[in-house]
Amino acid sequence: MTEAKEAILLVGGKGTRLRPLTVHTPKPMVPAAGVPFLMHQLARARAAGVEHIVLATSYLAEVFEPYFGDGSSLGLHIEYVTEREPLGTGGAIRNVASRLSSGPDEPVLIFNGDILTGLDIRALVTSHATSGADVSLHLTRVEDPRAFGLVPTDSTGRVTAFLEKPQTPEEIVTDQINAGAYIFRRSVIDTIPAGRPVSVERETFPGLLASGAHLQGMVDSTYWLDLGTPQAFVRGSADLVLGRAPSPAVPGRCGDRLVLPTASVAADAKLTGGTVICEDALIGEAARIDGSAVLAGAVVEPGAVITDSLVGAGARIGSRTVLVGAVIGDGAVVGADNELRDGVRVWCGAVLPDASVRFSSDE
Repeated sequence: MTEAKEAILLVGGKGTRLRPLTVHTPKPMVPAAGVPFLMHQLARARAAGVEHIVLATSYLAEVFEPYFGDGSSLGLHIEYVTEREPLGTGGAIRNVASRLSSGPDEPVLIFNGDILTGLDIRALVTSHATSGADVSLHLTRVEDPRAFGLVPTDSTGRVTAFLEKPQTPEEIVTDQINAGAYIFRRSVIDTIPAGRPVSVERETFPGLLASGAHLQGMVDSTYWLDLGTPQAFVRGSADLVLGRAPSPAVPGRCGDRLVLPTASVAADAKLTGGTVICEDALIGEAARIDGSAVLAGAVVEPGAVITDSLVGAGARIGSRTVLVGAVIGDGAVVGADNELRDGVRVWCGAVLPDASVRFSSDE
């Protein structure tokens, strides 16, 4: 079978590195290019032939179903399974197994809710089928693999080891990393222990390898980005708008800017670099916004300059204020004539008076 009809999407993480974006919103529901990030993943899975998706939820689980419903509007059948206690990646996969209808040898697509990728899903499924693997992994190459788990393969693409976050040059035997998308033979999912936390990366995969199972790696070096940090999330949103990261769910034509229909932008405001202005946001005269996301209902006052930043829902940025690489939480107010740079995060609902901050960093 060369098409995966079913998928499990792991969306249970707390997104602590993304705070304050994730204080009120689970990470997969934070808007990227004008729609919840999860929408891009669901649309790409649907385009690859997936029909049934089970969302493995935990943190703020109640947010997902009211938005996506049964999935019929997307041409999908979506189900939701909520973990009472976080079970890790492997535990989450095992926890939703009863919702799958695939036969023992059929392929099930599994992917993480925080990876933006151009992966050719059909090619991964085909590779899985032709190699006869028990599990196939999407691998990507990175310049500095120290923050990731390395996955060396032999000349046929068969996985030979799993090496967690190497530090010394001798340990860095490959630049191939686990890119967070897998095809499991359905029967393999049932071998994961039930009812306890399991890491698929640290326990399941090494255990399968040790038992002689066939794990196949497919290197696909198209667009790939881990959206774990605010800076990465902002970049991912901009890349979706620019068309660098492919998605059928971008609500408009790709280009330098994306302005949703109910937003209001002054005629002389300048929007560049994949900037997105979400519903009901208001952009004042002579504002300059580059490579940034302004979420629903936010207000950017005249003359503000915003670069590579995210302005949360309902937040307000005062006149002539400069933001560079900043994250402003939902409902926060940054008064006029402030300057925030280099990873500064303003918490949800916080108020910074006019001209109170000229420069700060997250050190």
